[in-house]
Amino acid sequence: MKNLNQVHLNGLRAVEAVSRLGSLQSAAQELGVSIGAVSQQVIKTEQQLGRQLFERTHRGMVAFDTASDILARLSEGLRHLSGAVALAQRSDDKVLTISVAPVFAARWLVHRISAFSERFPDISLRIDATDRLKDPTFSDVDLCIRVGKGNWVGCRSELILEQRIFPVCTPAMAEGLLTPADLLARPKIIDGRAMFTWDVWLSAVGLAGSEVHARHVYSEASLCLDAAMAGQGVMLAWQTLASHQLQHGQLVAPFGPPVKTGFAHYFVVAETARRSDKVDKFKRWMRAELDEDMERLEEAAPVLAQASAL
Repeated sequence: MKNLNQVHLNGLRAVEAVSRLGSLQSAAQELGVSIGAVSQQVIKTEQQLGRQLFERTHRGMVAFDTASDILARLSEGLRHLSGAVALAQRSDDKVLTISVAPVFAARWLVHRISAFSERFPDISLRIDATDRLKDPTFSDVDLCIRVGKGNWVGCRSELILEQRIFPVCTPAMAEGLLTPADLLARPKIIDGRAMFTWDVWLSAVGLAGSEVHARHVYSEASLCLDAAMAGQGVMLAWQTLASHQLQHGQLVAPFGPPVKTGFAHYFVVAETARRSDKVDKFKRWMRAELDEDMERLEEAAPVLAQASAL
C-alpha cells in the first residue's frame, strides 16, 4: 500500500479534475495551469499510485471502470478538505464573497450594489467576477450566481430567474421596423459563446430557418451589448443583460415575445454549505430587486411583457 505522503496533493487534484470534467483542457482551465502540466501531474500520480486510472482515447480521458470507486472517494475527500480550508478562512462573517460572471456583474449587479449597502451597511461585498464555473466547495466563495440548467455536481441550486431572449437595437436602427420579418434585413451582432442561436427566437415568431446575416461576432455578451449601443446591429439580449440600457433609452426592444432559452439564473452553494444569515439577506434582497427591475423593464419595453409560447 502506498504511503499518503508519497502521493502529491496537486497530482490528486489534477486527477480529480480530469475525472470530473472529462478532459485535460477543462481541468487545466479550472486549475489555472497548462494542459501539459495537468497531463504530467496525472501521469506522475498514476505512477505514484502504481496503477493507471484513465484510458487515453480520441474522446479524451476516460476513467477505467475499475477506478470509479477510487475517483469518487477522491472527489468526496477533496470536497471535505477544501470545505475545511474555506471554513478556516472565513474569519470575517461580515464579508460576503459572491462569484458571478463578469457580464452579470458589469451589466446588472454593479448598478445596484449601493442599494444593498444602504440596506445592509454591516455587510461588505467582495465580487469575484469570473467566467470559470468556480466550485464553491473548493474556494472561499459564499455564493455563486450562474446561468445554466441547475445541475452542477456537488452543489445545491436555487432558481432565480428563467432566461428569456429578445432582439435589441438603438432607437435609430428600430425606425422603419414594422414586423419581426423586417429584422432579417438588419445586420446582426452575434455572441460567439452564446448557449443559444437566433433560431430560438425566430422560431417563436414564425421565422424558423430564416437566414441570419452576421455583421460582427464577439466572444463576450457585454461586448455585443456595447456594439449594439454603438449602432452596429441587432443582438439577442436577455433581462439582466440589457435592463439598464432599455430603461434609460439607449436601446429598445422593437419586438417580442421574450422567449425562454431553457437556461436560467441560479443561486449556487456547496452541497455541504451551512445556512448563512448574510447569504440569506443577499438572496432576499436580490429577488426583491429583480422583481422591481422586471416591472420597470416591462414599463420601458412593453413588448417584454408578452407571454412566451415556449
